[in-house]
Amino acid sequence: DMKIFIAGSMSFAKEIIETKELLKGFESDFAPDTHDCYNNPNLKLNEDLEHCERTDIMRACMNVQKDCDAILLLNYPKDGVDGYIGTHCLIELGLAYYLGQKIFLLYPPPSQEKARYYVEVMHMKPIILNGDINKIKNIIKA
Repeated sequence: DMKIFIAGSMSFAKEIIETKELLKGFESDFAPDTHDCYNNPNLKLNEDLEHCERTDIMRACMNVQKDCDAILLLNYPKDGVDGYIGTHCLIELGLAYYLGQKIFLLYPPPSQEKARYYVEVMHMKPIILNGDINKIKNIIKA
């Protein structure tokens, strides 16, 4: 059975949790602190080095992700950027690519003009779902 790692900016913790419900029939998981971020929206992980060091959240995420077969990145628009991919998500995509996982992006990445990493992301040959999470079910059978 294919296991999917659900990734995304922690501003979308609620959507990440809801996506796990949408993917019933598939085994899926997400970052260990997703519920913390959902319950405490003021947690700004990208600004809180102390939290990151205390929890070693980056390694904790990688340990969850490495046991999966695919990554689904919920790259909703953020900060005025369509297809936003934050720095931690970029690292997760790199790990997915290295591990040979299938890579799904909910939306196309930002254009090359908006994001220097456009070429690297497209080189990873992501499957772009164009906003429809259910397309995943047609691509991989539970």
